[in-house]
Amino acid sequence: MIRTGKDYIDSIRDGRQVWINGERVADVPTHPAFKPLVEVRARIHDMAHEKRHQDVMSYLDEKSGERNAVALKLPHTRQDWQDKRRAVDAVMDEIGGVVTRVGDETIGEMWSLYDGKDLLCEIDPRFGENIERHIHEALNHDPFHVSANTDPKGDRSKPPQEQDPDMLLHVVEETDAGIVVRGAKYETAAAYSNQAFVKPTIANWGNEALSDYALGFIAHMNAPGIKHICRTGFTGRAPAEDYPLSNRFDEVDTLMIFDDVLVPWEDVLFLHHTRAATFIRGTLHRYSAFAFVQRLLKTADMMIGVALFNVKQTGLDKQPAVREKLATLACYREGINAHLTASIAMAEKSPGGLLMPNQSLLYTGRVLACSRLHDMMHLTRELCGGQICVSPDHAAFVDPETKPWLDKFYSVNDNWVAEDRRKLLALARDLLNSDYASHKLTFALFAQSPPFAHLNAVYNNFDFDGPLEFVKHAADLSDRVMGKKKKEKAA
Repeated sequence: MIRTGKDYIDSIRDGRQVWINGERVADVPTHPAFKPLVEVRARIHDMAHEKRHQDVMSYLDEKSGERNAVALKLPHTRQDWQDKRRAVDAVMDEIGGVVTRVGDETIGEMWSLYDGKDLLCEIDPRFGENIERHIHEALNHDPFHVSANTDPKGDRSKPPQEQDPDMLLHVVEETDAGIVVRGAKYETAAAYSNQAFVKPTIANWGNEALSDYALGFIAHMNAPGIKHICRTGFTGRAPAEDYPLSNRFDEVDTLMIFDDVLVPWEDVLFLHHTRAATFIRGTLHRYSAFAFVQRLLKTADMMIGVALFNVKQTGLDKQPAVREKLATLACYREGINAHLTASIAMAEKSPGGLLMPNQSLLYTGRVLACSRLHDMMHLTRELCGGQICVSPDHAAFVDPETKPWLDKFYSVNDNWVAEDRRKLLALARDLLNSDYASHKLTFALFAQSPPFAHLNAVYNNFDFDGPLEFVKHAADLSDRVMGKKKKEKAA
């Protein structure tokens, strides 16, 4: 059943080994770098217990009679997807910002492997049983589940077998108790989550049909041998009054070291099987891309709000050139919205019997959202004006000697006094100009694979037969041309 925030916080006080800034972390929930996001995740759990949020965040399971999290529910109907979308919006509205890796996005990757259950059973019937059991354990135990994909990789011009083998996570031993793995993975939020779905990033298997690098499993974050080495956080670098997003919503990334970690057989999902590894890489985001793109929709809303408030308070919102730029932001936002909405309306059955968003519409929506984000950020900067990069910090607005001057020059009218103007500019600066803003832009670029892979997903899921048939008819081509193209596509 759904956990409380306290249940979650207690669950990550489990002896895990975490370092940040060269410091061994004694208590993850209270460490300044992790505390804000731990509190966000705890808030998500608590919302499901509160009367005003309960029906949005949870549902009553017919079999168990228990309340479970909407985010973790297997999608079988369009309403399931509408419910998931509504729950994500409720969380973002509640916390007043955007967070990505809090479990609802990453659990979708497990559903993709669930669709390949028959393939797993071909390898070993235990693996098919394992994925089904883990899916239902997620439903029943409400864990904070993340995804571990990216390896350090090393020299990418060489196959893994021709360099330090640990550059890609691999199996070093099989025992009666399970497999022993060694290597490393990068993962956002790993240090304060409960478990991760660990899988290969690339299909660089050399000429081997079987490979020690082709493996997938569930990792528990406190397992002996797992070490979390985190990047420096943005929280606390500067006052929260000046950087309200950096101090509240920094999702800390981790290099997870697997130092001869024993993975019990019940947590192994596939092993030594390049076909299974290739399958999961090709289908990994068929569900999780929806929640990821929805976050970019909320980011677009934030950019529109910041830009519109800025032009309204300075009286520029009536100018045609300004309205044109605001309309461009609105088109970006509604383009994302249209793809998400249509992907549900035209949802399709998955191989495993689930309902997945229309794949062509979902992946083209992801390309739109990610590829145009940097342009929309720059357009928002333009609408906000140069003050977002030159304004004094909060301390100057409260200092007795400088406050009168800043009150004078930052008060626009009776509705927009200096303090509100300062708050808006601080939010805009953190959203668009800060280290945190640059980090989030890079995260959007690579979080669900790089741009070429986004476009490859579109290529693999778009129905090219329709345009071909249309041109065949328009040009009065023979049927032979379609046969040739279909053979090429099948190959």
